[in-house]
Amino acid sequence: MEALANADVLVAEHEVLDVVRRHARQGVAEVQTDAADSSAATATGTGTPQLTVVDGASTTAGDPAVRDAAHLVMEAARGGRRVVRAVSGDVGLDSYAAEEMLACAAAGVPFEVVPGIAAAVGVPAYAGVPLRDAQGTDVRFVDARTASDRCWTEIGASDGTVVVSATLDTVAATAGELVSAGRKPDTPMTVTVAGTTTRQRTWTATLGTIAQTLKQAKVLPSPEGGRPVIAVVGERSSAAQRDQLAWFESKPLFGWKVLVPRTKEQAASLSDQLRSYGAVPHEVPTIAVEPPRTPQQMERAVKGLVTGRYEWIAFTSVNAVKAVREKFEEYGLDARAFAGIKVAAVGEQTAAALVAFGVKPDLVPSGEQSAAGLLEDWPPYDPVFDPIDRVFLPRADIATETLVAGLIELGWEVDDVTAYRTVRASPPPAETREAIKGGGFDAVLFTSSSTVRNLVGIAGKPHNVTVIACIGPATAKTAEEHGLRVDVMAPEPSVHKLAEALADFGARRRLAALEAGDPVTRPSERRPGSRRRRSTT
Repeated sequence: MEALANADVLVAEHEVLDVVRRHARQGVAEVQTDAADSSAATATGTGTPQLTVVDGASTTAGDPAVRDAAHLVMEAARGGRRVVRAVSGDVGLDSYAAEEMLACAAAGVPFEVVPGIAAAVGVPAYAGVPLRDAQGTDVRFVDARTASDRCWTEIGASDGTVVVSATLDTVAATAGELVSAGRKPDTPMTVTVAGTTTRQRTWTATLGTIAQTLKQAKVLPSPEGGRPVIAVVGERSSAAQRDQLAWFESKPLFGWKVLVPRTKEQAASLSDQLRSYGAVPHEVPTIAVEPPRTPQQMERAVKGLVTGRYEWIAFTSVNAVKAVREKFEEYGLDARAFAGIKVAAVGEQTAAALVAFGVKPDLVPSGEQSAAGLLEDWPPYDPVFDPIDRVFLPRADIATETLVAGLIELGWEVDDVTAYRTVRASPPPAETREAIKGGGFDAVLFTSSSTVRNLVGIAGKPHNVTVIACIGPATAKTAEEHGLRVDVMAPEPSVHKLAEALADFGARRRLAALEAGDPVTRPSERRPGSRRRRSTT
């Protein structure tokens, strides 16, 4: 990650580009080395020269396409730029990496190697298949595409674990090679496709039954038969305990495509939490945040903050923190302007935004994270202990009056200031809209009534197979008014509790399927036209 963060140029294969680009800095030049796409070079950011990719489609006969990656690396390095060449798996096992390094060495271009994790080791770990036992089993790694007869003979005479790199449509033939070489047909075998991704799927069989297993699972025959797989063969490879060790595929929301209709800043931590449950979050902004139409009120309030007009400032959202911070920066102020002022935050996320600004809030609700929860803990005005009786409340233009009324009842004067406006966001791409209406999403999280109204308004109503999860009763009521069936409700109004509640729902659903002897499927697989239409609860 450090290497990627410092890269000026990123050269990567198609299958890893999307993964590694997340850790690269903004403005990095991206070069895709996939020979299938001759227009793969892209440059983002201003002033970054776009590199020309010479790929397999344009090289002269006899010139291997891999040399082009080395030339791209050296060209950029000679120009004084720091280059990262990203490969799939481990660089030590990449069949072309050594040639590229030798080319750099011959040209006097200095380089360093950051070891990775080989697919032959990483995939079994994600599939819950340890390669060695307490007795220290021998492990052999074989590429079925290049294995010689001598290789198969040696493996057949061994009782060690064999890790085979193959494809879906050749794995049964590989099993046959091993049986012919001397391995028993009842030797355990696991086959994993799309390993370490949320599309991962593993089958447990034996050398003699793997062909039938894949056929019964309707995996083969398939036009996707060329997809790479990792197969693990051996009596001592713990394939028999895979049902206890398959930690990744048994995550409660494994492979679920979850719609997160919030602003991108708000969705980040929620999306990270969903990923920890095995889900694939898809963020769709439903509101856009804009400055107030008349900024004078906000400007007066910030000046009053500096001159000592307020005893308290209360933040009811991350957007409110952002609005005040931007106004501070406009005036050349920083967190020191809060000196002597008590600061309240409506919840953990708002408090975290304040801490990032350099401000530790004095008050965060000990119970419900809402305006009501904030009022529960808010002290009444005391003229003896409180030299000033005024509260600065920067909020959205559509905020409710609950907090204002409660503070007035506690004896405080409130400057209720519009710090930002919320407007409906632009519709998402057509592909996303179709997935929402057609049942392409497994679940959608609604974190407020406005997210329900706005999502339906800009993208349409989610399909009835989609699991609807709401943050509280008011949001659930709005969802039902829009004709949606609410399946999950957070036990308290917190986005993290909402994600937890969805994970609990997914875990119960998975357990019910296993107890019934049914395959574990995602909600979207029940929609019309999907391959499996099995009823689950």
